[in-house]
Amino acid sequence: MSIIAPVQGDEHRPIRDLDELSEVFRAAEKPREQFRIGAEAEKFAVVERTGVPLDYEHGVTRVFGALAASGWLPERESHDGPVIAMRRGSASVTLEPGAQLELSGSALVELHAVARELDAHYAELAPVSAELGLVWLSVGFHPLARQAELPWVPKARYGVMKEYLPTRGHAAHDMMRRTATVQANFDFSSEEDAIRKLVVSLRLSPLLHALTANAPFAERRVSSFKSLRGDVWLHMDPARSGLIPPFWRKERASYRDYVEWALEAGMFLFKREERVYKNTGQTFRAFLADGFEGERATVEDWRVHLNTLFPEVRLKSTLELRACDAQSRELTLAVLALFTGLLYDERALADAELIARGFELETLEAARPALVRDGLAARIGSEPAAALAERLVDIALGGLERRAFADDAGRDERRYLEPLAELVLHGKCPADALLAGLSPGEILGVPELIARTRLLR
Repeated sequence: MSIIAPVQGDEHRPIRDLDELSEVFRAAEKPREQFRIGAEAEKFAVVERTGVPLDYEHGVTRVFGALAASGWLPERESHDGPVIAMRRGSASVTLEPGAQLELSGSALVELHAVARELDAHYAELAPVSAELGLVWLSVGFHPLARQAELPWVPKARYGVMKEYLPTRGHAAHDMMRRTATVQANFDFSSEEDAIRKLVVSLRLSPLLHALTANAPFAERRVSSFKSLRGDVWLHMDPARSGLIPPFWRKERASYRDYVEWALEAGMFLFKREERVYKNTGQTFRAFLADGFEGERATVEDWRVHLNTLFPEVRLKSTLELRACDAQSRELTLAVLALFTGLLYDERALADAELIARGFELETLEAARPALVRDGLAARIGSEPAAALAERLVDIALGGLERRAFADDAGRDERRYLEPLAELVLHGKCPADALLAGLSPGEILGVPELIARTRLLR
């Protein structure tokens, strides 16, 4: 959930026709030589000695203060409101509703630069983490905290989501406060390129989730799921999450198809200067047609609305892949490498598309519960997920090799995918490594859980 970019031009004027809604995507098209990778990585913080979660008032504010000393600038929703994010250049550090910290990285050409940026972020957090006795956990579902133990970040949108989303799915508060993810943003050159990548990524997302499942603990107990985060997302607002069914029914989809789907999702809010209008009773289509309390829908309202949609792959000014659980530092880079190899090499994209075309929506929807429960031990229809995952990783490795971006030691980007490739070769997902030696239902002590799930290990 990254911050919307600053408003430019005349985006505060009322929308005149539906074609303007597609222009948000069209304006983001760029030539292939300008393609970049944008990483988003979330993590939990707890007090290492006790396992108590990071709070906002005493914890986040001090972490933000330390980042300010490194040149990060605070961002507020109103002139005198609380700090809800930090920004430096094109990168930002933002907060999820339960005080999960997210680095939304700069747009970078190759994975070696992404790795350097991640490591610099961890290094900046290290002194204040030591001072506060914090350890960072990178796993898809909070392994320690109950809902009552977590804070609510004071951001206007989160207050609306807190009330509205539970009416649309019983797992809403868990999604908001007890899940964490690693996401990746990719560019597109045209409408055809954007929709092709969107459709391929959507069709592959249940397999990608199983391949990267990394959320097997809850409240110190070993769960029956390889990805509890995945199970949470199966019980969310269906109008704004999931696999976007309209894209499975058309041979040649378009920006307009995404617009039509997004128009039917319920709104959270919109802003006029510093006033926040809560309007959860409307879809954006209704807002566009009827307005709300005398206000008419603007392009900026549309941008905000697009950022409140949570499908497995989201279209904005970039294509955002959202299917994967949070990972360790090593496997965060592996996830980013997997996506980069698949989407930024034409041959790899074509090969991935062949796999994706073999999946029907009904087959995938039927398989999703088993994929988040069993990881690569599950099946998609009659095919073992492990075999499909191995094919996908091989395709991505080929794509990374052909990209041929070498680091100072002459190693190309395949080095980042290799730890995940090794797991997949043995039919394992990251959760299987976390669960080594454990049994379902087993209760773990705080030190052991921290040792198994800490970000850097």
